[in-house]
Amino acid sequence: MSFLERAWHKRAGWLILLWPVSVLFQALTKIRRAVQQSKQRPADLTTPLIVIGNISLGGTGKTPLLITLSQELQKQGFKPGIISRGYSGRAPSYPLAVNSDSDVSQSGDEAFLIAQKTGCPVYVDPDRSAALHALLLHEDVDVVLSDDGLQHYKLYRDLEIVVVDGHRLFSNGFCMPAGPLRESMLRLNEVHHIVVNGEPAREIPQLARASKMQLEPRTLVNLVSGEKRPFAGAPFNMGNKLQAVSALGNPQRFYTLLERLPYELETFSFPDHHSFTAADFKQQGIDDHQPVVMTEKDAVKCRQFAKNNFWYLSVEVKLESQFVERLIEDIRQV
Repeated sequence: MSFLERAWHKRAGWLILLWPVSVLFQALTKIRRAVQQSKQRPADLTTPLIVIGNISLGGTGKTPLLITLSQELQKQGFKPGIISRGYSGRAPSYPLAVNSDSDVSQSGDEAFLIAQKTGCPVYVDPDRSAALHALLLHEDVDVVLSDDGLQHYKLYRDLEIVVVDGHRLFSNGFCMPAGPLRESMLRLNEVHHIVVNGEPAREIPQLARASKMQLEPRTLVNLVSGEKRPFAGAPFNMGNKLQAVSALGNPQRFYTLLERLPYELETFSFPDHHSFTAADFKQQGIDDHQPVVMTEKDAVKCRQFAKNNFWYLSVEVKLESQFVERLIEDIRQV
């Protein structure tokens, strides 16, 4: 976590000095949205489009939610397709179709994991509208989910879902740079659904209609052998030290899950979407004889140089059934 992020979450008093800049940022954001956003459905778009995003910087859990919703829609007979910015990926050309055989360095970690976990067609492009057109041109889909893109105003959308981190919520409630918000909290009044990841740290009026989401740890999976061990209990030898490695927007949520286990925990945090190399682990002095545990999103970038002590944590997303039912009804009414 950067110095500024720590100040946001501690509600440091000196941040008020940045408040005038935040007001300007918010005004420019509103102008940009008014200029770019189209409220009229494009004539060539006949497929419902759902944007899943957030109004704050840092990880909130939108990718696990998108994966779970894609799987739920498939169970209901839908044929979802997915578009993404492809964060951390550098493809030779765009739009890029992503599948489980793609090069993660080209697709980006989130898009690769989504394709791997859902089996849905996934297209990435910095211009999400271009990704959308390519997806609809080449694939047979009847609903499209956008991984992030809430502030990608050029992209027309039928439904918007905002994911909120229950622990951090909105920190001090200021827009950038005085706080972590990309848009004012008033934006929550406009979206169709709000999902809170975890139990909210405090009551906020804007979250009165929100649905709940929980990430439950299930198994630890070895990157080399594929061996699975149940998370509950003591999956490693007593006396082991867990080395938690992450490149997440909000790694503390991951570390908190691992703190449930009866081991000493040492954490190694890298920048969000960091492209791991074997040298990263060596330079940090990570012990080859102690378990290394990471998220599944980070694990997809480490398979080529993984060692026998590399594991990832597989989690299950728990959603309120009423939320899924309401979303499906909304899709059918588009």
